Amino acid sequence: MTPPHDAPAPRFAIVIPMLNEADTVPHLLGECVAAATPLGPYEICVTDDGSTDATDQALRAFRAAHPEANLTIVTHPKPAGQSAAVHAAVRAARAPIIATLDGDGQNPPAELPNLLAPLLDGPDTLGLVAGQRVKRDDPPAKRIASRAANTLRKALLKDGTRDTGCGLKAYRRDAYLALPYFNHMHRFLPALFQRDGWGIAHVDVAHKPRVAGASKYTNLGRAIVGASDLFGVAWLIRRRRKVHPSDTRIDRPEGR
Repeated sequence: MTPPHDAPAPRFAIVIPMLNEADTVPHLLGECVAAATPLGPYEICVTDDGSTDATDQALRAFRAAHPEANLTIVTHPKPAGQSAAVHAAVRAARAPIIATLDGDGQNPPAELPNLLAPLLDGPDTLGLVAGQRVKRDDPPAKRIASRAANTLRKALLKDGTRDTGCGLKAYRRDAYLALPYFNHMHRFLPALFQRDGWGIAHVDVAHKPRVAGASKYTNLGRAIVGASDLFGVAWLIRRRRKVHPSDTRIDRPEGR
């Protein structure tokens, strides 16, 4: 389904990666519509990352029932991971500003206006607004592991962010697509945006318990991939670009 030709261009897109989240689709996307509607024209872009349940059917049923959501569905034939799912949906989006949240329903869509406001109405030097969870509704072992990982990351990358694992983020689409792409990059966005010279802001956000489905990660799995990724990002930062994109002037021939 495509929007009418006279439909206004979206101000922002809500991007959601999903893997086997059929039961969360109606409630989560309904909350997204409620939060986004007062902010002006928007779109929702969801990547179905190789689900084996009824996620695709649930998404298509929601789109048929809610055309105002301007829902684009990106489908992967098999799971490619959260970063790949987000990247694919951002590329499919038309809006210049992107807001992301996880597909498990633990990130409240009601937080979206607070994330988007600094980018929709703020300075053009701001590239990323990162949500930071307060009172996390996770098992103790997961909270302890996350706290340790974030402490190490902050010490090495100096990104000033206490919770990069939070799915609630907002950023400039063109700035995000200019970042070096790699698997698990979604955990390092503050450092990567900062590397490219963009301003970073933080917003405290709520966190809800999962009401359906199962977590796609384990603490051991996070630790194994996190260690190598962390040192790789540190390497990238040491080789940061010297000129900010907004400081570059391009003079084209007339008519081009």
